[in-house]
Amino acid sequence: MLLSRAVPLVSVAVALAGQVVALAPSGGVDVVPVLTSAPFGAVDGQLVTHTILVSGTGTGNLTGVRLTFSTTVGLDGVAASASQGACSIVDALTVVCELGVVDFPNADAAPPRVMITGTVKPGTARGALVRNLVNVTSEPPDADVSNNAASNAYLIPGSNGSPTSRPSAARSSDSVGRRPGYLVPVAAAVLVLGALATLILLRRRRS
Repeated sequence: MLLSRAVPLVSVAVALAGQVVALAPSGGVDVVPVLTSAPFGAVDGQLVTHTILVSGTGTGNLTGVRLTFSTTVGLDGVAASASQGACSIVDALTVVCELGVVDFPNADAAPPRVMITGTVKPGTARGALVRNLVNVTSEPPDADVSNNAASNAYLIPGSNGSPTSRPSAARSSDSVGRRPGYLVPVAAAVLVLGALATLILLRRRRS
C-alpha cells in the first residue's frame, strides 16, 4: 500500500519540477532595441529619421534576428538601411529587416543599427496620432521576450498653417461676434421711444 501511494506522489513531483523548468528563463542573450526619432514630433511634409540600435545583454549569439518597424502615419519616399543584413520596405507604414546572426558581446563592432527615413505624409490631419513601433524577434527566442519592443508617440501639431489644417472650432468661432438680426429693429424702437419721451417732457415744462 505504501509503495503504491508513493508512485503517484513521485509522478506529481516530477510533473511540478518539469513545470518549473519550463517557466524558468532560458538564459543566454537578452536583446533590447533602442529607438530614436529625429526630429521628434515631425509634422506633415517634414523629413524624419528613425534610428534603431539592437543592443543586448549576456554572452552568445542570436540567429534569425528580424526587426520590424511600423508607424501609424505613412511615410513618403521611405528608405531603409542596416549595418548588417538587408531591409525590405513592405509599404509606407512598415519596414522589415533581416539581420541574420547577431553576436553578443561584439567587441569588434558597434551593435547592429537600422536607419529608416521618409517624409511624413503631407495633408495628415491635425491631431493625428503618430506611433512608431519597433519589434525584434529571433529563432529561437532570446532570454526575455518582454523587452523586445520599443516605441514613441506624439500628435501631429499641424503647424503648416494651411486652411485645411485649421480645426473646425476656429471656423465656428467666427460667428460668435455676430449680432442677431432682430436686435436692429429693437434698438431703433428704443431710440424712437426715447425721443418721444423727451418731447413730452419739454412740452410740459413750457406749459
